[in-house]
Amino acid sequence: MEHRNLLGPPATYLPEDPAAAELESGADPTAVAAAHPASLAAWAALADGAMERGDLVVSYAFARTGYHRGLDQLRRAGWRGQGPIPWEHAPNRGFLRSLHALGRAAAALGEQDEAERCRTFLQDSSPQAAAALNGA
Repeated sequence: MEHRNLLGPPATYLPEDPAAAELESGADPTAVAAAHPASLAAWAALADGAMERGDLVVSYAFARTGYHRGLDQLRRAGWRGQGPIPWEHAPNRGFLRSLHALGRAAAALGEQDEAERCRTFLQDSSPQAAAALNGA
């Protein structure tokens, strides 16, 4: 008999990102995203790199790409618009990093409403991700 969490929606776990190993071994995120456009980790890495270079608009665009591709993947994995997306599950990290990067870039561009929505979404989805990505 399967037991359900009666206090809220079940956690969502994305499938393994086949490109994550390439990124971890030092592959160029641009080449990885070109070869694996569904790789959320690649889009998050591209957003982070652009932010580090001070290219806010490019960071925002890469983060938004990872965010929207991630929403599609979450829905395919059974997510219904709410519920935990555990940071502890490594394949979820590309989406959570993209969400964080989107909020960061939105804030840097003065889009405070969007930045706040992203902060709230991240915190609600995974307090552990929010803490890790915000340096807490």
